[in-house]
Amino acid sequence: MIPFFRGADVERAVSPGRSVEAVRDAFVAYARGEWSMPPKVYVPAYPAGDFRAMPALGAGHALLKWVTSFPGNPDLGLPTVTGIVVLSDAANGMPKALFDAAAVTALRTGAAAVLAAQTLGRRDATSAAVVGVGVNGLAVAKTCLAVGREVVLWDVDAERARAAGAEIGATAAASREEALDADLVATVTPGRELVFGEGALRPGQHASLMGADGPGKAEIAVTELARVRVFCDDWEQASHNGDLAHAVEAGAVAQEDVTELGAVLAGQTTGRRSGEEITVFDSTGLAIQDLAVTLAALERADELDLPQVPL
Repeated sequence: MIPFFRGADVERAVSPGRSVEAVRDAFVAYARGEWSMPPKVYVPAYPAGDFRAMPALGAGHALLKWVTSFPGNPDLGLPTVTGIVVLSDAANGMPKALFDAAAVTALRTGAAAVLAAQTLGRRDATSAAVVGVGVNGLAVAKTCLAVGREVVLWDVDAERARAAGAEIGATAAASREEALDADLVATVTPGRELVFGEGALRPGQHASLMGADGPGKAEIAVTELARVRVFCDDWEQASHNGDLAHAVEAGAVAQEDVTELGAVLAGQTTGRRSGEEITVFDSTGLAIQDLAVTLAALERADELDLPQVPL
């Protein structure tokens, strides 16, 4: 028998603040070569959506996340993201726990967006905004609040932004323009249309782009990405499936133009170089982040009344 962490169990086990710590450690371990991550595998079921298989190995454990992205599901009363995470003992191959993939994904998405903003944003940044407040956008907003950062919310559905703000103690932005003018902006949209066109970002701003995590998606124009300082979670993955993919294909951005966030966190390279520099973080979501969150949850397994699943 092995424990199964339902969505609510994951949330009880790992706070947004703890997820930031765990994901930070994962980025550093990966940058140092202590953790490994084979390429994410996409199984397309377009135009409806896709399936993704995401493996990782680290800290004596192996993980596989089988997760979906079906953007039209909310119109059907179904979640966009569903799936299962399997955590195994790397010493003997035995499964140790199962996790609801959507909850793990939301936590690590929030952690990565905020961690990038903390690391790459201006030290004197005062305003923050989340654009797109679905499940993962709400997780980003909760994580902002958990680290002591006030945040405003904007969504194409104004009522959803107001309701989300009331739920977590945040404010709905008066307009899209207000949200996009914040010092720190996290975009968590379906990636079907651009949020940042050419010239949209002003000097000193930071943007965490969290929505374009698959083929055909984009939240920023290629010309805008080419004129800013670009960071990513993992070059190999982002250059094929993130906002970066479009810029790379167009020849506007090359690998030497992009810095991995983990390298900055590990002290291997510099992050922001001036108060006027515009920084952008292209996130595609890494299995090492999922591994970090599941390991943090496993630490508290004995405190929870978890259902047991037979092997």
